Amino acid sequence: MTALSRNRGQATVLTILFLTVLLGMAAAVLDVGAWFHEKRKLQATVDAAALAGAQALPDDTAGASSLALQYAGKNGGGVTGGNISFSTTYLPNDTIKVSGTKPAPGFFSQILGIGSVTVHASAKARTGTMSQAKYVAPITVNYKHPMLQCTPPPCTGTTAIDLLDLGPSGGGSAPGSFGLINLNQNDPNGNIGANVLASWMQSGFQNYMDLGKYYAAPSSNFNNSQFKDALNLRLNTEVLFPVYKTITGPGSNAQYDIIGWVGFVPTSFQANGSSGKVIGSFKRIIWTGIQGGKANQQNFGSYTVQLVD
Repeated sequence: MTALSRNRGQATVLTILFLTVLLGMAAAVLDVGAWFHEKRKLQATVDAAALAGAQALPDDTAGASSLALQYAGKNGGGVTGGNISFSTTYLPNDTIKVSGTKPAPGFFSQILGIGSVTVHASAKARTGTMSQAKYVAPITVNYKHPMLQCTPPPCTGTTAIDLLDLGPSGGGSAPGSFGLINLNQNDPNGNIGANVLASWMQSGFQNYMDLGKYYAAPSSNFNNSQFKDALNLRLNTEVLFPVYKTITGPGSNAQYDIIGWVGFVPTSFQANGSSGKVIGSFKRIIWTGIQGGKANQQNFGSYTVQLVD
């Protein structure tokens, strides 16, 4: 064998070795990318499953597990009952953790003897009372309303919100007020227009509403045709009403101390000059808002859900 033949043979071996290493590296790059993609998909699944399950908290952990498993099962799987747990942050069992695992097959990496890897993901979601709420309607509810006294709140069944039953124990503590409220805390003006109140009744206040003091709106607005038309459009739908503890001052100078919010489904209303009622039922509700982060915050059955990990 000549030196030239030997050199050619060595070059062939080196070329094959180089191509093998290059293919292995390419396989690793391609499959690692695919594995990260599978992990992101699994993370999206457990995130959404945790958010779905949290909607049943803090009162129903069995329902929360079922919701999480249902959602995960319809969106790629990887979650079992043993992957779900609960913990307490501010309310008992207000936090759900969902973990998931899935095999991610290797394709090119099988050249290197790697058939698949297992990807992992986990997420936590918390259900909490709100310190700020969005899309609030401008009708107030007394915190001592009988249907807010159940544990957990609110009570079920048809009831009425009497718009003249103002004050901590009713009896009309703010003469001239009618249970309507100016939701714009930056506008200390009780003489808010009926068109603005009507838009809030129909679509909700578009900004986040804080807890605290708010001016009343004139009672005449409840009998205004714009407001009644807006209320008619919200019959048999979920709305969010502010809950007050105290009210001070007369008429449009009255101020409500808002301490929370409650879900309500109105089915009818009565507007008869000097009196008014909204008939319907209170309900537990998941709403758009910002969690309060306080263990002792007043709870009327309205919650918001967010990922916390």
